[in-house]
Amino acid sequence: MELKHQNYYQPHRLASQASLCLLLPLSAFLFPLFFPLASASPFVNPELGAIKPRHSRLLRSAIQRGTSASQLSNLWSPLENRGWKTCVKPSNVPSLPERSEGFIQVFLDGGLNQQRMGICDAVAVAKILNATLVIPYLEVNPVWRDSSSFMDIFDVDHFIDVLKDDISIVKELPEEFSWSVREYYAAAIRETRIKAAPVHATAQWYLDNVLPVLQSYGIAAISPFSHRLTYDNLPMDIQRLRCKVNFQALVFVPHIRTLGDALISRLRYPQDSAEEMGTNYLQESTEASNSRRARKFVVLHLRFDKDMAAHSACDFGGGKLEKLALAKYRQRIWQGRVLNSQFTDEELRSRGRCPMTPEEIGLLLAALGFDNSTRLYLASHKVYGGEARISALRELFPLMESKKSLASAEERSLIKGKASLLAAVDYYVGMHSDIFISASPGNMHNAMVGHRTYLNLKTIRPNMALMGQLFLNKSIEWSEFQQAVVEGHHNRQGELRLRRPKQSIYTYPAPDCMCRA
Repeated sequence: MELKHQNYYQPHRLASQASLCLLLPLSAFLFPLFFPLASASPFVNPELGAIKPRHSRLLRSAIQRGTSASQLSNLWSPLENRGWKTCVKPSNVPSLPERSEGFIQVFLDGGLNQQRMGICDAVAVAKILNATLVIPYLEVNPVWRDSSSFMDIFDVDHFIDVLKDDISIVKELPEEFSWSVREYYAAAIRETRIKAAPVHATAQWYLDNVLPVLQSYGIAAISPFSHRLTYDNLPMDIQRLRCKVNFQALVFVPHIRTLGDALISRLRYPQDSAEEMGTNYLQESTEASNSRRARKFVVLHLRFDKDMAAHSACDFGGGKLEKLALAKYRQRIWQGRVLNSQFTDEELRSRGRCPMTPEEIGLLLAALGFDNSTRLYLASHKVYGGEARISALRELFPLMESKKSLASAEERSLIKGKASLLAAVDYYVGMHSDIFISASPGNMHNAMVGHRTYLNLKTIRPNMALMGQLFLNKSIEWSEFQQAVVEGHHNRQGELRLRRPKQSIYTYPAPDCMCRA
């Protein structure tokens, strides 16, 4: 079988990177001879100590892998038309009520994507109650400690304009309700606060419990609000309104989109050196698209922060130091009350409940056929273990990029240290990638799966149980591993799945927000 040359993409920056790629075939042959992975000097992390590859045999084989031209062509080919189209227009011409019942406030916790779903639900609840929505308040996440507001992340004027025929929205409360702030509700029990909204509450629950408060006081503040609206048994127009918010009204602020466009341009049209990075993003993107052939890229969402690692209660191969560090973290954050702690690592992995490490998601991608010429964008905040943890993934994909490698410190200044804005950039780039894959389930994975399904874009959904079982088999050979991975993912690359009862409309937008073409 004719193999496709693996190094026809040149890195876009440092000469040393170019040299590395030119030497890859030779190094892949020499590396296992002189530096067997099982006995290689491990990378060292100050907190965790030595971090060794956990799957040395597979990693050694993956580094030497080859991929046929036809296999790569199939991987990169876009999804076929599935006979569905986007469908968010209401069945009737939207109209605002003659009189608003009052103001609805919601206080949203969680990360960016959990808050995004909460915003969509808030619009739906306002519509159900004929109320005026106050731009949602985003709580400071205790893990990321990001105080970014709605207006720091989303284009608020666009949001209001897109929904102007559906509900009334105000940026701030009028003076007579200026007392209704977070601090007011934190100080004591207040009659205008709705604290007991059940998870996945029905529309009737809001009519029975929130509408009377609105009618009595002119305002109702709902906190907590995450996941407080059912996915089932709602009028079709309410369901479509939720999707209209998610897929049309929620647009990131201009500087997020501008930086995202610059990163996309540099992934598709690699620069010759780091010095060519500029701040004139629009000119740069236009010139690039006019002068070069666009290259394809994969976005890998790698949520492997300390919070995720600790909460999973899985063993990630960092030895006693890592186990102790994660156990202390679980005790400090959750007082040790973590459901997974009652299971062994083998039980968790065989059930697909362990997030994949950077090494493991790299092996999955390699087994699917992505070679070392693949341009990989790493969407992540902080990786637990730092560079030591990422090293195996970088060996497999030397053209791996991130916000930090693609953009200068000056370009990243507006998002530095702001987890929600960093996540927004990753979301934007992810929506413009040829392929998206996440190393573990979660809100980012669910949001991207739903949005890319809506737009018919290829998204690989890892079979977590299968991968866990494969990685538990320490004697498995590369050919067997590769065959199992390919067979286990042939129908998990963007195929449309209809939403079932209790499933999220934001992960499965069909059939509520999509129509047969």
